[in-house]
Amino acid sequence: MSLVVLSFLPIFIPFTLFFGGWYLGREKTKYVAQKASRLSFILLIIFLATFPVSYFFTDAWQSSILIRHTALNQIMLGLVTVMGWVLISFSRNYMAGQANLNRYYRWLMFTLASVAITVTTNHLVIFWLGWLGISLSLNNLLTFYADRPRAILAAHKKFMLARVAELSLFAAFALLYQQYDSLYINTIIDTAVAQSSAGLALHWQEQVAACLIALAALIKCAQLPFHGWLIQVVESPTTVSALLHAGVINLGGYLLLLFTPVVAQSSVAIWLLLVVAGLSTLASALIMTTRISVKVRLAWSTCAQMGLMLLEFALGLYELVLLHLLAHSFYKAYSFLNSGNAVNDAIRLRLSSAAKNNTQSSPTNKAVVPNAQTWLLALGLSTAIVVIVRILFGFDSAFSTWWLFALALTVLIVQWRTCEHSPSVVYTFAMGVFLCVIYAALKYATHYALPTYSTHTVQAFSLADIWAMVLFSLLFLLSALLHYQVRWRAVRRLSIALFAGLYLDEWLTRLVLKFWPVTLPARTKQQHHETTNNQPSLKP
Repeated sequence: MSLVVLSFLPIFIPFTLFFGGWYLGREKTKYVAQKASRLSFILLIIFLATFPVSYFFTDAWQSSILIRHTALNQIMLGLVTVMGWVLISFSRNYMAGQANLNRYYRWLMFTLASVAITVTTNHLVIFWLGWLGISLSLNNLLTFYADRPRAILAAHKKFMLARVAELSLFAAFALLYQQYDSLYINTIIDTAVAQSSAGLALHWQEQVAACLIALAALIKCAQLPFHGWLIQVVESPTTVSALLHAGVINLGGYLLLLFTPVVAQSSVAIWLLLVVAGLSTLASALIMTTRISVKVRLAWSTCAQMGLMLLEFALGLYELVLLHLLAHSFYKAYSFLNSGNAVNDAIRLRLSSAAKNNTQSSPTNKAVVPNAQTWLLALGLSTAIVVIVRILFGFDSAFSTWWLFALALTVLIVQWRTCEHSPSVVYTFAMGVFLCVIYAALKYATHYALPTYSTHTVQAFSLADIWAMVLFSLLFLLSALLHYQVRWRAVRRLSIALFAGLYLDEWLTRLVLKFWPVTLPARTKQQHHETTNNQPSLKP
C-alpha cells in the first residue's frame, strides 16, 4: 500500500507548477528567478525519486476517476518535468535584467502546469480545459515583447488557429460522450478496443470524432498551411521557442496516441493524416534547406519532424511515434537553447578551414561532387543493410520507414565516400549495420511503454505504405537536385518557390487579417513612423 501511495506523489507536480506560477507572478523581480529555479529542481528530484515505483505500479490505480496513471502518462509527465527544469534554469541567466520577469515566470509555470494536467488527466472536460490553458498561457509568452510586430502577428494567427483546434476537439469529445455515454477516457478507450476486437464498425459519430481529432492534431503540430505562426514566433524569447518546439507542439502526437483505438479505425482520418502530414513533411524539409537564420531553419525543421511523426502514426508505427516525440523534444530544446552559439561555431569552422588551406599546398580538401556510380553504390549498400536487418526483425509492418532510413543512410554513405579521408567499404557497411540495429532496438524498446492495444495497423507494401515511400523518394530526389544541380532552370524555379515558402502562408495571413484584423501597439506604430521618416528619400 505504501508503494501505491508513493507512486501517487508525481500527480502533485501539475498543481505545484500552477500554484508556483501564481505565487511567482506576485513576487518581486529580484528573487523570482532564484525561487523558480529552486522549485523546478525540487519537482525534478521528486519525480526522479518516485518514477521507478510510479512506472512499475501503474496498474494499481490506473482507472482512477480523474487521473490516468499509465506508463505513457508517466513518461509524458517526466518529459514536462525535465523540460521545465531545463528551461527555468536556462532562463535564470538568459532573462536576467529583463522587465516583467514575474510575468514571464508566471505564464511559463502556467504553461507547464497546463501541459502536465493534459497528459495526466482521465477526464475529457479536464483534458479540454488543459488544452485550452496551454494555448492561452503560451499566447502571453509569445507576446512578451509587445513592441515586435512579427511577434504580435504570429501570436494573432496562433490564437485564431488554436480556437479552431479547440472547437474541433470539443466537438469530437461531445460526439464521443454521445456515443459512449462517458466522460472518462479509459472507459471510452476500453469500449472502443472491445468493439474493434468484436469486428464492429465505427458509427458515424465515431468517424466524425476521429477526423476532428486528426484535424486538431494537424493544427497543433503546425502542418501546412497552418504553419506560418510557428515560423514567426522566433521573435519571442529563445526559451519560449524551446518550450514550444520541444514540448507544446508534440501534444498532437500524444493526442493521437491517447485515442488510438478510435482514430486508427477510421480510414478517412488515417488518410487525412497521410496526405496532409505527408505533403507537409515533403514541403517543410525542402523549404528548410533554403533558410539562413538558425531559429527559422529550426522552425521549419519542426514542421517537417511533426509531419513525419503524424505520418508514422498513420502507418501504425506507434512505437516510433513515441520514440520520435521524445527524441525530438530533447533535440529541439538543445538546438534552440544552443542557437546563440551559431555565430561562434561558424567562426571556428571558418578559421579551422582557413588554417587547413594554408597548411596544404594542393586543394585536396575541396568538396567532391558524387557521380552516378557513387550514388548507385551507396543506395545499393544501404538497401542491403536495411533488408538484412529488417529480415531479422520481420516484415510485419510498414516498410516505408525503413525505406526512409535507407535513403538517409545513402546520403550519409555518399558523404563518407566523397570526403577527404574516405573510409573503407567494410567500415561503411559495419557502421550502417550498427546504426540500423540501434534504430530497430530503440523502436522496439518503446513498445513496452505503450498500451497493449497499440498494434500495427498498416502492412508492408500496402497503399498507404507505397504512398509514404513515394513521398520519401521524391524528397530524396529533389534534395539531391537542389544541392547538386541548382543551375538547371526548373531547379532554380523550384528553389525560388521554396525560398518563398511556396507562398502558402501569405494567403492564410490575408484570410486571418480579413476576419480579425490585428491592432499593433501604439509604440510600434510610432517607431515604424519614425523609421520611415528617417529613411533617405529616393527622389532626386
